[in-house]
Amino acid sequence: MAPLITHIIYRLDVGGMENGLVNLINRMPAERYRHAIICLTDYTEFAKRIHQPNVELLSLHKRAGKDIGLYARLYRAIRALNPDIVHTRNMAAIEGQIVAACSGVSARVHSEHGREGADLHGTYRKYNLLRKAMQPLIGHNIAVSRNLAGWLQHTIGVPSRKITQIYNGVDSVKFHPRSGWRELIGPPGFAADDAIIIGSVGRLAHVKDFPTLIRAFDRLRELWPEGRSWLRLVIVGDGPTRTECERLIADLDLGGQVWLAGDRSDVPELMRAMDLFVLPSLGEGISNTILEAMACGLPVIATAVGGNPELVAPGKTGTLVPVGDHEKMAQALLAYVRDPARRAQEGQAARAEIEARFSMEAMVSGYLSVYDQVLKRNMKNDLCAA
Repeated sequence: MAPLITHIIYRLDVGGMENGLVNLINRMPAERYRHAIICLTDYTEFAKRIHQPNVELLSLHKRAGKDIGLYARLYRAIRALNPDIVHTRNMAAIEGQIVAACSGVSARVHSEHGREGADLHGTYRKYNLLRKAMQPLIGHNIAVSRNLAGWLQHTIGVPSRKITQIYNGVDSVKFHPRSGWRELIGPPGFAADDAIIIGSVGRLAHVKDFPTLIRAFDRLRELWPEGRSWLRLVIVGDGPTRTECERLIADLDLGGQVWLAGDRSDVPELMRAMDLFVLPSLGEGISNTILEAMACGLPVIATAVGGNPELVAPGKTGTLVPVGDHEKMAQALLAYVRDPARRAQEGQAARAEIEARFSMEAMVSGYLSVYDQVLKRNMKNDLCAA
């Protein structure tokens, strides 16, 4: 029987890290590894995206604040599953390393997919002390960007030999460029055939900073009054800042030109209707939505944070702008909406970059290599101990 990997995460819901986990499980050869997922809180309908059979999914229903009983529930869950490898993800699950060690699992992996909203730059002393304290228990670290890998090495003090950097992969078959006529999207009358559609996809959370994008769109209309009737903005996703975004759209009188699409299952189709993709985040690990937009042949405007500069090559596949600067973002938008040839050229280059560097196969191969390595090292240690 194939070795079992138990993945410990905070919650299985819409998100970049969660999407990467599902893609990994679905793409990994079943004869190599089996999988189980322990959610410290719970999971949502998002779990239905797991197509690999026989993936056990457990919820521990963590209570708000300190929940001492969680550790006992996690211990029992790990003991019942009896995994060969435990893989914790992000700060919210890192203490699972202690429980896994106490449960007798000696092959342990931890990965960083992006920093917390309260610690975008990875400088919060309490969090970093905990990460450092966990390192003797972690067999190997995975970082989804060079930015995170460098931070683990230089700030947390992890030796480079214990870090592997693996980019997220993107399904370049599902996410592909538009061919032929663009499908009409949005409410009736929202976008005509000649509309220029600026789009973004992401959870409506503070860290994604969609209000800055809305302000930039409003400023773009002022900068390009002769073309303002063609301009449309689509934001796909939902979350706690939706009310703030709705209020801002109303205050700026953008109701007819901005569509908050909510959570959608047809993201590839919506991206193919876009002419330009924008990600205004305050912080990122490696953005799946940037990768998906590039796979759809879209040039990308993104903030120069986290792993974004590793994906967006200024002047080749898009443009980088400062965080929270709606004026600079509006100026970047103006350059693209006025220049369809540039949009086409950079979009083609973005698609080529995906095919060359960000395949699902490369991602799966990277994770398989780490899992094989920690399992082999564990087996060798067991033999030496015997």
